[in-house]
Amino acid sequence: MLKMICLTAALGAAMMSTAAAADLTFDGRTARADATADGGFRLSSGQAAVAIGAQPMRSQTGSVMFDALLALAQQELAADRVEAIRDPAFNQGNPVPCACFQTGERWPYVWTRDVSFAADLALSRLDPVRTRQSLQFKLSAARDGHTPGLFVAQDTGSGGSWPISSDRVVWFLAARGLLDSTPFASQTWEALQATLAQDRAMVFDARVGLYRGETSFLDWREQTYPDWTREDVRFIGDSFALSTNVLHYQALRLAEKMAREVGDERAVAYAGWADALARQIDARFWREDAGMYMSYIGEAAHPVPYAKYDLLGISLGVLADVFPADRARRALASYPAVEGGSPVVWPQEAQQPIYHNRAVWPFVSAYSLRAARRVDDAARIRLEIESLMRGSALAGSNMENYEMRRLAVHVDEGALSGPVVNSPRQLWSVAGYLSMVLEGVFGVEADGTVAPKLPVALVPQLFGTRSSIELDDGTTRYILKRPRTLDGALLVAKKIVRKGNTVTVQLEPLAPSTTAAAPGGDTPRASAFRPDQANPNAFAPATPAAPRPQKRGKTWTVVVPANHQLWQDGMPVATTPHTFTDDGRQHCLSLTRRDGALESLHSPTTCVGPQQRLAGATAWTWTAPTPTRVRVRLRYDNPNGPINTGVTAAVKQLQVQCAGQPEQRATLTMPHSVGPQDSTAAEFDLPKGRCRFSLAPGFNMSALEHFAQYNGGKGGRDGVLNAATVSALMIAPIAGDAEVAR
Repeated sequence: MLKMICLTAALGAAMMSTAAAADLTFDGRTARADATADGGFRLSSGQAAVAIGAQPMRSQTGSVMFDALLALAQQELAADRVEAIRDPAFNQGNPVPCACFQTGERWPYVWTRDVSFAADLALSRLDPVRTRQSLQFKLSAARDGHTPGLFVAQDTGSGGSWPISSDRVVWFLAARGLLDSTPFASQTWEALQATLAQDRAMVFDARVGLYRGETSFLDWREQTYPDWTREDVRFIGDSFALSTNVLHYQALRLAEKMAREVGDERAVAYAGWADALARQIDARFWREDAGMYMSYIGEAAHPVPYAKYDLLGISLGVLADVFPADRARRALASYPAVEGGSPVVWPQEAQQPIYHNRAVWPFVSAYSLRAARRVDDAARIRLEIESLMRGSALAGSNMENYEMRRLAVHVDEGALSGPVVNSPRQLWSVAGYLSMVLEGVFGVEADGTVAPKLPVALVPQLFGTRSSIELDDGTTRYILKRPRTLDGALLVAKKIVRKGNTVTVQLEPLAPSTTAAAPGGDTPRASAFRPDQANPNAFAPATPAAPRPQKRGKTWTVVVPANHQLWQDGMPVATTPHTFTDDGRQHCLSLTRRDGALESLHSPTTCVGPQQRLAGATAWTWTAPTPTRVRVRLRYDNPNGPINTGVTAAVKQLQVQCAGQPEQRATLTMPHSVGPQDSTAAEFDLPKGRCRFSLAPGFNMSALEHFAQYNGGKGGRDGVLNAATVSALMIAPIAGDAEVAR
């Protein structure tokens, strides 16, 4: 079922008028589209009017608005085609030659995730040459003099970029549809080998079985992560995100395919890694009480579940087939919706302004639409088509994002006003709209197959009095013929006839038993959410303060406040007050707050138990009294950039050499900080006796040639910078695998 969080307004008032198909009314606002004599359109919304010229791809439906908005998306796509790009943080703001797609009207540059998602949605099929060139701009060799290979660039980001943010593998999602070019396929294979090997060595956690790093695209930490990450992103670099892991899975599958094609024996390894990753994604992110996959979970030291869900991660997982079929259907159907469509995260954070929080992002809606088609979820298909049309029509452009309830480009709420960042003709929004028309309505897939899954509820709007609707993409004409009777929730192909360049599809109802529907049928319910009050159906409870364990003798005691849940070492604790014995191991604790059906994000983590501080900057020795597993972190300061951007997260390899054992090695990351703090963690199994720890060079994004023109911070034009001031090694005994199992 589609879980709808509803407003009191009747849905009928928010629908397109079938009596005047040129009009679209929503939230008390109306847009009107009129056809012009030259084959174009005029779109009017409020005080604004947009002239839309005739376009190569045309639809003929019962809705002038639908036909006009398809033309608008093409016009905006043409405007995003440029011969040079620019950004104040690169090349001193001067143009950089590139026959590329720019990111949007206010973002005239090429960013890895934006262009990659846009390419995967529609650009690869509509303009493969320019799309390849845009993607190639994000490939780079290293400039450090010793790292071979070709890499995908992770753009500037949280704590100094990669590996705090590690979703650069989204590039390969886009590349999959462009491999008919042999030179590009060769570059893709080269970049796959180097990028996957680097991520496997520096981002993958073998014990947890997942890749670390931030959620894909949801990269304003306090919008979706606990507010205490605002000035400390170490946790984000240690945690595990659903969307980023699904993207790694897809990259591994592509590597397996390409390796088999060239006879590379690593195909077996890539396949094994992908299979294992899929199992861990399903096992670790599923939350049965919510019926959804979580957006992220805690770090290896404290792998707690987080009551935060995001639509992109769930949609990507459905499309990658990493979820079991029953869970895939349930996760998408359980994801909440409001009048404006599907918000990108759930629940919302009451004290955060509108951006990722309380927002609809059209490109995510387009992925949700794809996922809904995969599982025959008629209610979600309908919701996303309507949401994409409403946003584009009322704004007069395919905006980057909208406030989730009204689909407004700005809502004034004082400190919580937003969306705080927005842009017309945002590339991935344009691509999402085009994907909706091609696939979501006409069922035309990138490989040329035609498989419409059209909600019956949209037939009056799209067909009007017509017996058929048409799409002419410039080479092929697609005709969908309306059935005589409208039963069930979805219309699918009964018969497909290809004659010359015309494909005619006779539609028929899909058996209702095979479709997913909202409670009470295919008609979504209305919502009671109002943004000016902390409705428990929308806002998460406030994040609590960290627990304060008290020690008396060898016993720790934690008082748990009412309506709170205590977590220890990743597991919920049933007793209150909670007591446990000091067993010579470090234990980590956090609190969540319950309010009705919703749970807050976790408090900061408090760890208790023995921990030694070994002073020094590059080398340390430590003697284990018995064979011991230890968790180690560096105490450091990295003032080389702000918390929210840059390319100089310090990345080092910690080497451990113990007598009679081979060397062990792990990656430690020291993101930008606002003072001394702890690095990400590594765990080692050490024998009894003396061990030596030492730091070796690592790799960060400043080492890529791509950032040689960067002038928005350190590590760019002034050269490679991968450094932090280290003051100590922190080492703590922890439970081994057998002890955890007990």
